[in-house]
Amino acid sequence: MRLLVAEDQPDLNDVICKTLEKKHYTVDSCLDGEEALLCLSMTEYDAAILDIMMPKKNGLDVLRAIRSKGMRTPVLLLTAKDSVSDRVSGLDAGADDYLTKPFSFDELLARIRAARRHANQLAAERALVSSSYVFQDFCIDFERRIVTVAGKEIHLTQNEYKIVERLARQPGRVLTYTTLLHDIWGPYKGEDNQILRVNMANIRRKLEKNPAEPHYILTENGVGYRMADGE
Repeated sequence: MRLLVAEDQPDLNDVICKTLEKKHYTVDSCLDGEEALLCLSMTEYDAAILDIMMPKKNGLDVLRAIRSKGMRTPVLLLTAKDSVSDRVSGLDAGADDYLTKPFSFDELLARIRAARRHANQLAAERALVSSSYVFQDFCIDFERRIVTVAGKEIHLTQNEYKIVERLARQPGRVLTYTTLLHDIWGPYKGEDNQILRVNMANIRRKLEKNPAEPHYILTENGVGYRMADGE
């Protein structure tokens, strides 16, 4: 699991990261809200731990920003305040849970596990409910595994379809090259971007009017790909 820790106190940030790494989590960390928002926009995390009182952009603003973009990353808020209004503000902004400082690391780990279980349950429920993705004249029928553009069926290979479906399940969200390679080809292809680039070139040739200026699947240079937000 990959986690983001955004806490502006360097010592506490370091202790949290080391504790999580000992539990075999992969951890990225930052010290202010602007960097936290950038990380969340560019990388797919299994969960994020956000301190509310951060410089440049506070944790609630970061949370509201990612939720407004449709990002469902589980978020645990850290707060030095223990008033009901503060907790309500965090939950209303889209937090999955909160933890008041000072806290025990056993409780932190338990709340991370709980947030992930809840997120997995919601993802499973959404997958059952959502049967298609539509963006302008582009449509994917997940149940029938059919891709159409302007009503014309597009024939994709098995791996090409998997890539398109994986992106369409999270429209607007950047999926890294490593994430796509791992999900489609397995961990042994985790660093071989060439096979992904070749497949993406073929996908765009089949879907796009002008593959050099893609309209449906967009590139985040040096990071990965994202599907245009569905309508």
